[in-house]
Amino acid sequence: MSTGSGEHQRRLLAAALAASGLTRGELWLKYFSIGGSVGEYEAEAYLAGLLPLPAVQRDLLAHAANELIDDLPERRRAPYSTDPVPGPEVSPPQPGDRKTPGGNAPGGAGHS
Repeated sequence: MSTGSGEHQRRLLAAALAASGLTRGELWLKYFSIGGSVGEYEAEAYLAGLLPLPAVQRDLLAHAANELIDDLPERRRAPYSTDPVPGPEVSPPQPGDRKTPGGNAPGGAGHS
């Protein structure tokens, strides 16, 4: 992604943080632990849109955020119409079950 001034990258990073529930402090700590070199106040100023950062530092912040997000527990997702419907587990047929090969009980529905 070529972002020029990095403003677009900054907005997307801020949105990712907000959506994940991660704090700026958590982000900075991870960023610093992987080699980031700007202080916490400078990172805060960047995230607020008050201070530009060099591309390498922006990318380290993005990398730190992505690692933190990857470590979050998976969240429940909305199902699609083609997703299987969770339900009770189906037990395999037991000996003595009286089903015909078509799956209907003898004399039940499906017989003409």
